Amino acid sequence: MSTASSAVAPHQSSHAGKYLTFFLANEEYGLKILTVHEIIGMMPVTRVPRTPDFIRGVLNLRGKVIPVVDLRIRFGMPVVETQDVCIIVVQVRGIQMGIVVDRVSEVVTVLADAIEPPPSFGFDVPTDFLLGIAKAQGRVKMLLDIDHVLTSTEIVQATEAVIDPSAASTAA
Repeated sequence: MSTASSAVAPHQSSHAGKYLTFFLANEEYGLKILTVHEIIGMMPVTRVPRTPDFIRGVLNLRGKVIPVVDLRIRFGMPVVETQDVCIIVVQVRGIQMGIVVDRVSEVVTVLADAIEPPPSFGFDVPTDFLLGIAKAQGRVKMLLDIDHVLTSTEIVQATEAVIDPSAASTAA
């Protein structure tokens, strides 16, 4: 084993495991399966005034109101509604929220030797929301660290939209 391979081994092994994969545009992403509560079809989402565009609003999920984030908008992609669009309900820093994705693919086991650390694009391009890049079946899957997809401030804005819609406007 080369020195370079040894240097990434701890990174690789710490992120190996089962991932729920999904698509945004034509790119495949993965979330650690333990962060996923459920997958639901698209439901009516109530927009909360003065929240960031990527916060679609809130929805009533069996009597519990949760914030919903559109990952396309969060990642700067154009919004395109497909017939397969759905919501993945996840746990983000102890808060349940929904994330809108184009379509869910499958649950896969990602082995340690198939994971590369996120590439560096320079100081101005953050990649801390990526756990790594998985290579499988000739495709690349971006493994997301759901706890870092949103900043702390953005999570506060999303939760305030649920607790008190007027508070969300003061956080903006």
